[in-house]
Order: sequence, then structure tokens, then C-alpha cells
Amino acid sequence: MPQDRIDRRRFAAALAGAAALAAAPPAFAQTAPAQPPQPSFRFEDVVERARRLAAEPFQSAPPALPEALASLDYDAYRDIRFRPEKALLGEDSPFRMQLFHPGFLFKRPVTVNIVSGGVPAPVPYSASLFDYGKNKFDRPLPVGLGFAGFRLHYPLNSPDQLDELVVFLGASYFRFLSRGQRYGLSARGLSIGSGQADEEFPFFREFWVEQPGKGAEFVVLYALMDGASVTGAYQFVVRPGPESTVEVRSTLFPRKPIQAVGIAPLTSMFFTSENDRRLRDDFRNEIHDSDGLLVHTGGGEWIWRPLANPPAPRSSHFMDRNPRGFGLLQRDRNFARYEDLEARYDLRPSYWVEPGGDWGEGSVDLVELNTPDETNDNIVAFWRPARAPEPGTPLELTYVIRSLDQRDLHRGGKVTGTFQTAFSGPPPAAGASKRRFLVDFTSGDLPFYLASPRKVSVVVQAQGGRVTRQVLEPNPVTQGFRAYLDVEADKGATAELRAFLTVDGHALTETWAFAWVAPA
Repeated sequence: MPQDRIDRRRFAAALAGAAALAAAPPAFAQTAPAQPPQPSFRFEDVVERARRLAAEPFQSAPPALPEALASLDYDAYRDIRFRPEKALLGEDSPFRMQLFHPGFLFKRPVTVNIVSGGVPAPVPYSASLFDYGKNKFDRPLPVGLGFAGFRLHYPLNSPDQLDELVVFLGASYFRFLSRGQRYGLSARGLSIGSGQADEEFPFFREFWVEQPGKGAEFVVLYALMDGASVTGAYQFVVRPGPESTVEVRSTLFPRKPIQAVGIAPLTSMFFTSENDRRLRDDFRNEIHDSDGLLVHTGGGEWIWRPLANPPAPRSSHFMDRNPRGFGLLQRDRNFARYEDLEARYDLRPSYWVEPGGDWGEGSVDLVELNTPDETNDNIVAFWRPARAPEPGTPLELTYVIRSLDQRDLHRGGKVTGTFQTAFSGPPPAAGASKRRFLVDFTSGDLPFYLASPRKVSVVVQAQGGRVTRQVLEPNPVTQGFRAYLDVEADKGATAELRAFLTVDGHALTETWAFAWVAPA
């Protein structure tokens, strides 16, 4: 993970003037003197800055922080808090801005501007903006430190209380919430080489936040990205509510060919769930911010891939053309599965990405890394274009990210449980391993067919393995169906499994997709 990534969390200027016109003699027509054009900051200004920046050598080393800040540990850094009474964006706006202090992992300064009346003005750093808690420094902190990032508050859950809505902190990471949610997974502006040893973390080096007006229902901000391989301009329109959304507009300028670029990347944590019983000494049966990847292909198919905490890094690629959407979901909302009153994994959001326009050919990629505990983000999902972006060809993309709770994204049946167990039947062939999988399909039209279960069939495919037996039976408890799949594969091989339910050749459910590595 990047060094500038943390595990978990009044200044405005308007340069305007009016010229007073003297009254002209009544015998002559009055002519107003020519006015100079008024500045109006726009997304195109950020695009031009990104274009110029891409032609310059990348400056990798950030300015040195005072050792007293660079050496802060997690707890000491968390003790530095922005003073709420100094929040920015003004009393007339329903939004408030607080800034993060540099230090700990956040050693690269970020410039934050407020755009008022079309004119941007930087927020000046001042130690008076912060409460340093128990931290004591031998000498005064230097002027002009900059900030590590910022967050916006809004009356999200109650009209009389400001709640944290969105956070931009570390590299190009950001998180946002809908009503009633707790922070879990994160979004990113861009990923490069996710899961690889030489992964790059492009970063936002400057932000511009438009001053929201009285009663504003959304906030607009811009960001300038920099990195060894790419620069970029971003526009974010954040709309809070029962289902908050972030509308993203981006223009990227590669400094060099980018083979492993990730568009609209999502990052999450998966430690264990019902399909992985690695825990034995914990009161919680499931620990994860997300439990599956959902893909809506350009052809209309819905694919559900349960997440895993693999013993070794692995990547999966869902080839597609013009995808309709993808996201990391926290589908299981049953508190009894987690029993965690502090973490409240049952309230973690799901992020759903909807592309704007045609994205062409490529793949939705899923990277799963091993994690020994719940403190690491080990899951990444993103769109990877088939053609690598190259210098001289800007890449322009738009998309919307929705922070979902329990809303169904399609009307078909869904996968609500994936279980696996040791195989107790006939032994596998020599040099092979066997495993039994149980997959629960619920909702959609499945309850309608419980009275005539023989009309429902399960379609199973296995690439790199063999399905030796398949059984489908109704599940009256879930008002759905359960499929039993016995799978055999050569030791050490990966079997890519797919299954869905049909009636008269028509799909009733989304497709369950799972990668099983046969023990060696």
C-alpha cells in the first residue's frame, strides 16, 4: 500500500470590483467604458495545467517535512485535529470544509484553493487552524507547510447535524458516504500496476473547491494529478443524499505508455467470510468491507464474483466491451454475520461505477492480495482499457460512482451465499483434488418457481477443471435455490467456475463466478 495512505480518517477570497460611471450630459448618448474580462475558473484551466505539467520532468521527491512531523506515529498524528470553529466555506453554505495536517505518512503537501466568484485563492496554512492535542514541538512549525488533504461535512443524516460526507486524503484516494453508512472501501482517481511490485501511486497535488451557494445541494471541486507516468485533470461533483453520488470527469496525459492503467479503481478489504473459514479464535464469522465484485457487461450479463483472501496474489480479468457498470459490494447486511458493534461491517457502503459513454474494449480486473488481518486493503477492482494510453493522446473519461446500501441493481436472482467444503464422495483421479461448492440463489422470480422446482435448471461451466456432479434443490428458508457443485481439478491448477439458473433457456439469475485453486 502507498506510504501516503492511512488505515482509516476561514479562508475565502473574492476579487471583484465595480466601476462607477459618471452621469453623461443629456445631449449625448451614454457609452459604458470597456470592462476587462472577469476571470472564471473552469475545468479547462486544470486540463491546461495538466497538459503543461506532462511536458515537464516528474519531480518525485516531496519537500522535506520537519522531522517532528515526519516521525509522528499513527496515534500522535490522529491527535492533531482541525478546529471545527474555523471550518471553511461560510455560514450560508450547507457544506463545511476541514483540512488535514501534514505528517506521519502524509509527507507530500497539497495545495487547496477555494473558488469564489470564479476566482481561485489558496487557503494559507496556519498552525492556529489546528489543535495539536498532546503533541509538543521544540520549535514553531514553519509557515507555508500546506495540507495533507481535506474533508467536507454536510447535514447528511440529520438536518441539525453536520456529518462527514467526503474525504480526499493520500495519493488519489477519496471516500464518501450515503445516509446511514460507515466508512469502508475507497475510490481512487487512478491506479497503475495494482498488485505489482512496482505499483505507482499518482497523487492529487492541488485542489480547487467551488464555494457552494446558500442552500446548495451539491459541491464541485477540481483536482490536478501528477505522477511518474501520467498527469491529469479531474472534476468531481459530489451530491449527498440517501444515495450519494460522485460524478467524475477526467482528462489524462500520459508521460509514457501505461500498460497497467486502472480506470475508476476501487480499493477494499476482505479478510474472511462464509466461503473461507480460516478463523477459529474470533467471535466474528465474517470480516470484510466488501464481499463481492459485481459486473454488468456491455452484452447485458450480470456477473457476481465472491471475494477471497488468497494465500498468494492473484488477478482475474472479465473481458468486455463498453461495460455498463461494475463495483465492489457489501451485499451481506445481516449484523448477525459480523457481530461487530465497533466496526459495523453491516453498514459499510457499496460503490457502483457507471461509465459515461463508450469505453471500448478492455476488462474489469480484480486484484486480490493476501492479508493476515483486517487492517490492510487487499482488494482492487478497476477498468483496464485494451489499448494502453500513450503520450500525445489524451484520455478523456466520465463516470458516476454511487454509494449504495441495499438497493437491487437488477431484477434477476442474486447470489447470496457461497460455501465450500471437503469432498466426501468417490476419490478424485490421480494427481487431482476435489471440492464441493454450495451456491445460494435468491430473489428475482425464484420464489415464483418454488412450487415447480423442476422447471429450473442450473447451467455450470468449468475452465481448468471438471464438474463431476451438480444438483439443484429449492431452498424454502431463503425463498430461492441452492446449487451443489462437485469440482475436480489437477493439483495446483486454477478452475474458473461459472453457474447460473435458467427456465426454458432464459437466465433467471446473475452468473456466479469463482476461482478455485486446487491444493497442490
